Amino acid sequence: MISKAGYTEAFVWIWLPEETVPVVAGRLEAHDGKIQFNYGKSYLERLQDSTPVMSIYDVELPLKPGILPLLDGLSMPGSIRDAAPDAWGRRIIINRKLGIKGANTDTFQLDELTYLLESGSDRIGALDFQCSPTDYQPRLAGNVSFDELIDSAARVEKGVPLTEELDQALFHGTAIGGARPKALIEQDSRKYVAKFSSSSDLYAVVKAEFIAMRLAQHAGLNVAQVKLESASHKDVLLIERFDRVKVSSGWQRKSMISALTLFGLDDMMARYASYEIFAEIIRHKFLNPAVTLKELFSRLIFNILCGNTDDHARNHAAFWDGKALSLTPAYDICPQNRSGNEASQAMLISGNNNLSQVQNCIGAAHHFLLSGEQAMAIFNHQKEVIENSWEETCDEALLNETDRKLLWNRQFLNPFVLYGLDE
Repeated sequence: MISKAGYTEAFVWIWLPEETVPVVAGRLEAHDGKIQFNYGKSYLERLQDSTPVMSIYDVELPLKPGILPLLDGLSMPGSIRDAAPDAWGRRIIINRKLGIKGANTDTFQLDELTYLLESGSDRIGALDFQCSPTDYQPRLAGNVSFDELIDSAARVEKGVPLTEELDQALFHGTAIGGARPKALIEQDSRKYVAKFSSSSDLYAVVKAEFIAMRLAQHAGLNVAQVKLESASHKDVLLIERFDRVKVSSGWQRKSMISALTLFGLDDMMARYASYEIFAEIIRHKFLNPAVTLKELFSRLIFNILCGNTDDHARNHAAFWDGKALSLTPAYDICPQNRSGNEASQAMLISGNNNLSQVQNCIGAAHHFLLSGEQAMAIFNHQKEVIENSWEETCDEALLNETDRKLLWNRQFLNPFVLYGLDE
């Protein structure tokens, strides 16, 4: 099963809707730099037995026998890659397996199946990966204190090998995306993604994200619930997970697909992702397309107003129930540092234009089935909410005056984003 290059196969386990235990769905095989998937015979037989079954994502992995071909340009199915760890989780795994590695660690030193099989099992979405098709053994770690997690994160950032105790403390964080220090925790029968301050932060990044998420909620956007805590003199942002549902028999998992997978792109092709194409996908494939389009447009406007230029296609996602797609709550709305006024969004807005200006969104409103007047009303409402709720939300975050001045009119409501609206 394991070659010198790493793992050559892995078995995909899936939580079906409203179930609390997984079933094996199929097998991944690595060959010639590509990873392909085929459903197991027992899983496909569910179709004849009228037993609950669903595709992992029918556009690329429909319920068919045999090895399923990859979409053009992909080296592994996007819906599988969505469940893999990103930069932070990969750094932890490299730290565990290879020892001292710094912040600039080359994450290509390990293969994709290694990252899937060595990361924690409580990953985002409804999939997990095992070496066995018959015996499910979750890779989990118990809850530990924030102080221990922060200590672990600092060691990984410095490239210092983790002790066995700290290794387990941070193990929760290996299966989730993003580049910043984070971990998964359970608190009061709820599951959270915990984000920590980083030693390289130039300002209160964690508090800035809390403020942006709170203001987005005040503006009427559907966003993940957040709360702010402190440990070891560092800020900790807790983001409640919306892919988990607690029931009497355990935890149900909700399947999620990233927008990057909806586009049929991988990370190397992410520059082609756009809100315009996203809107077209929503019109054809999502439940309640008109409502969803208005929500997506509102998120685009808010990202620009709060200075979140990191709105790449992995920071948008949809629930998948085997039949239809629906937009998840917004997450990772984090104002980004900017040295000047001019800025660009990570995703194109319309055509080849990604300048972070509200006027570009208004001009693209028809893609979201909105009139110019409706688009302007959304902008005016959000701007008013940000202005009226700014001080109160900063007080809630205990943000000091220096950081308030740094964020206001720089990240939040930068004059550049309003340029041209008078016309």
